[in-house]
Amino acid sequence: MLEPLDILKKYWKYDSFRPLQAGIIDAVLAGNDTLALLPTGGGKSICFQVPSILNEGICLVISPLIALMKDQVLNLKKRGIPALSVYSGMSFIEVKKTLQNAAYGNFKFLYVSPERLETELFLEYLPLIKVNLIAVDEAHCISQWGYDFRPSYLRIAALREYFPEVPVLALTASATLEVQKDIREKLLFGKSQKTFQQSFERPNLSYSAFELFSKENKLLQILNKVAGSGIVYCKTRRRTKEVSELLNMNGIIADFYHAGLTTVQRNQKQEDWISNKTRIIACTNAFGMGIDKPDVRTVIHYDVPDALENYYQEAGRAGRDGKKAYAVLLYSQAELEALQKQTKVRFPSNEVIKKVYSALCSFLQLPSNSGEGFSYDFDLNTFSKNFKLDAYTVNSVLKILEQEELITYSEQFFMPSTVEFLIDKQHLDDFEKSYPKYGEVIKGLLRSYDGIFDFPSFINENELARFIGIRKEDLLQILLELKALGIINYLSQKETPQIYFIKNRVRTDELFINQKNILKRKDAYEKRLHAMIQFCITEKECRSTMIGYYFSGQHLLPCGICDNCVRNKQLKISSEEFNLISGEIKRMAQEMGVTSKIIAEQLPTVKENKIREVLKFLQEENLVSVDENGWIKNK
Repeated sequence: MLEPLDILKKYWKYDSFRPLQAGIIDAVLAGNDTLALLPTGGGKSICFQVPSILNEGICLVISPLIALMKDQVLNLKKRGIPALSVYSGMSFIEVKKTLQNAAYGNFKFLYVSPERLETELFLEYLPLIKVNLIAVDEAHCISQWGYDFRPSYLRIAALREYFPEVPVLALTASATLEVQKDIREKLLFGKSQKTFQQSFERPNLSYSAFELFSKENKLLQILNKVAGSGIVYCKTRRRTKEVSELLNMNGIIADFYHAGLTTVQRNQKQEDWISNKTRIIACTNAFGMGIDKPDVRTVIHYDVPDALENYYQEAGRAGRDGKKAYAVLLYSQAELEALQKQTKVRFPSNEVIKKVYSALCSFLQLPSNSGEGFSYDFDLNTFSKNFKLDAYTVNSVLKILEQEELITYSEQFFMPSTVEFLIDKQHLDDFEKSYPKYGEVIKGLLRSYDGIFDFPSFINENELARFIGIRKEDLLQILLELKALGIINYLSQKETPQIYFIKNRVRTDELFINQKNILKRKDAYEKRLHAMIQFCITEKECRSTMIGYYFSGQHLLPCGICDNCVRNKQLKISSEEFNLISGEIKRMAQEMGVTSKIIAEQLPTVKENKIREVLKFLQEENLVSVDENGWIKNK
């Protein structure tokens, strides 16, 4: 009988597991419900892929990240492991065919987005699928008190009614103790449950934070000093482009990335960065999920995230190869003050929520008691401008409406192009004889896509044009002409953000929002924000220790390599040094007017930061005073 290590060697060509992987796999194989907390790049997918291959049946993987699903399915197929996926944007027929394959085919993995779990079609096929493991990726999304709550995750537990004996493996990179408890409860973990948590220590990753009025020079200084690949995280799409232009102007090959780009653009930019054609990628947090690039030397946050969960996950993309790497956070005091004011924007009043909801329904021309089950193109900026609303407030309201399960808002929606023949084969033959100019394209469609007569088929215009041997522009023109002639129904790919109505539109005065839950989320948000700000401004505590305590409640040993640890090493003052410096400060303050600058000039062999530290101590002990101009006086 094959062992887990045999599977690892056969399909992944690794000789050993990473820390905790073997223990997690053994727990799952023993039938235990298991919570695995592994850092970004810690090999979470191996933990469900290996045990599922060992057992008969298929692993049901629930993930909210469509791009990650597609990447994992593709990677599994490359290794000779058959896998499937079902996500938003797929047609009814395509979903049905996928579920039939899961039920009757020889597949080992079925990736599903959480909102698909309660659809009639999925529930129809679910009892026919022999599930051996339920893997819940990004499991922190199940907690209302976490940083990325998704209501659709609450319905995952219903799967246990269908598969009461099947273990659940919940995976996440970052969850506080409170969120961990929530995950186990919401997923109905049994008595024989296990939790694995990798240490938050990253001995090769140096954290640092700099308060700056202008960040451009510091950014250039860091990237000129630290060679190799890097990521610069920004809060806005516009900022990603500005940072990219700044770096290129200064001889650093960079590009920008955000959710507003087309799929083709995003894939190309991502590939150029992974292959090191582009050295630095300036991006929003839409970038990085599922990307396995171990040699990232620097991750710089040009703007402050609003939670340590986000920061830790993004910073953790540096130094996965175990070599020295740097996670740098740039901030200003004004930025921290603005962050503290964000609570009102993130959690608007009931009146504001109702106002945005009413405007949304008007914008979509949606009458009362309609809309349920329908999806609508939505441009947030156009909507905000038309109704004179703040875009950040609108985004916050959309999030609340999602959490109240009234709508879903998908910013990274993608629907491939589809073609469906509208006439039968006999009439198509007659048409080809009458219009021979369309023959090559029709034959190309029929040869490339099986079943195209039976249901709409996804097509790839680039591949089809290459297969036929014509220019893409000519192919598009012919497809449009065939559509106009009633031969096919051709829908070009769609990447417009979507609003999907879970429930019919209600009258604004009847709109019910659970304020009690909102207040709880607001309180949790403020706690996360406070922890993030403390991480920025602390000058003494080890940053790795702060992260470890925030997530695990454990006091880790100082890392020795973050900016605060390095500063503390430099600030170690012997009693002889302290007596010398304090004696000189008091003597010079008695004999003449003195400032810290004058003291530094008089003590050239002593580091200025040590002088400042001793002076600070003397002030706190009320032994000296310093006036508004910096002059020191004895007390």
